[in-house]
Amino acid sequence: MKYLSEYRDPELVDHLLKEIHAIVTRDWTIMEVCGGQTHSLVKNGILNMLPDKVHMVHGPGCPVCVTPQSLIDKAVYLADEADVILCSYGDMLRVPGTKKSLLEAKANGADVRILYSPLEAVNIAKDNPDKEVVFFAVGFETTAPANALSVIHAQKAGINNYSILTSHVLVPPAIEAIVSDPGNVVQGFLAAGHVCTIMGMQEYVPIVEKYKLPIVVTGFEPVDLLQGIYMLLLQLEKGEFKLENQYSRVVNEEGNPAAQQTIAEVFEVSDREWRGIATIPKSGYELKADYSRFDANVKFQIPDLQSMKDNGCIAGEILRGKKKPFECPQFGKQCTPLNPLGAPMVSSEGACAAYYHFSNIAVV
Repeated sequence: MKYLSEYRDPELVDHLLKEIHAIVTRDWTIMEVCGGQTHSLVKNGILNMLPDKVHMVHGPGCPVCVTPQSLIDKAVYLADEADVILCSYGDMLRVPGTKKSLLEAKANGADVRILYSPLEAVNIAKDNPDKEVVFFAVGFETTAPANALSVIHAQKAGINNYSILTSHVLVPPAIEAIVSDPGNVVQGFLAAGHVCTIMGMQEYVPIVEKYKLPIVVTGFEPVDLLQGIYMLLLQLEKGEFKLENQYSRVVNEEGNPAAQQTIAEVFEVSDREWRGIATIPKSGYELKADYSRFDANVKFQIPDLQSMKDNGCIAGEILRGKKKPFECPQFGKQCTPLNPLGAPMVSSEGACAAYYHFSNIAVV
């Protein structure tokens, strides 16, 4: 398959690894931002093939992982107490809330449905005019256009029993929050190609210039990631800091203007809480006032639910690249995919799940 087999070519992988080993002269710490990149690095054994001087740490680019517990609690409240049809992507169902997960709410009789698109939720609302339907709108810039489009479709069709519970987060402010932390050790970033497919690359330019660190946009296959790491290391070894695009077969500087226009029509930038991290200024999307009737927070006036922090979970330190999953005392013991203490062990993009399923680290 074009653009797949070529980027898993063992000869290309071997060549890039030799080039990386040849140029590295000192210790470097690199963060891959996206959970999809993390899974590829771990699943394909790339972390074990890199020079000992190259330290890969894992960032907050898993949308399920950074959705705060308060949002999970709100979704559970809507399903349990507001008697809505709560629609969500599958990964969100098992993320623990303060008292229960959406999966537990479903098991107790709540109408919780797994969907692949918010447009399906609009159709459910159309087919069930006597029920309120809420879509749990989670994700980075990549899922924002579809969620925005669902609201536009509902408005045009006069479907008033549809709303979204928004938990959209933005990548560039998260990167800036990491590098501005006094304890930051990250010296270069692999940025997520699918986000740049939508938003383009220009948002990263101020970060590169302000903090004088390189960022390389990459894809998700082994060759993509190794080439991106090589490009970063070349800059680091030369003392350079530039924004580069490894994923040029998909990403261009402008991104997707039509998708950006759809986002801008429905959403506005707002402060956003990130699970285990903090509230990051201007790091999320909220519905504009013109679309407030499709905002589940407004429609249902959800009360303060007194959400609690994860018990024994160090998700925040993992998502900021300060610790690896196996450094958590609960990893593989009290916290497993069947009994997760935190979101990174649940999501298909979570770093803890990647290490649990694919790493060769013994769990005792």
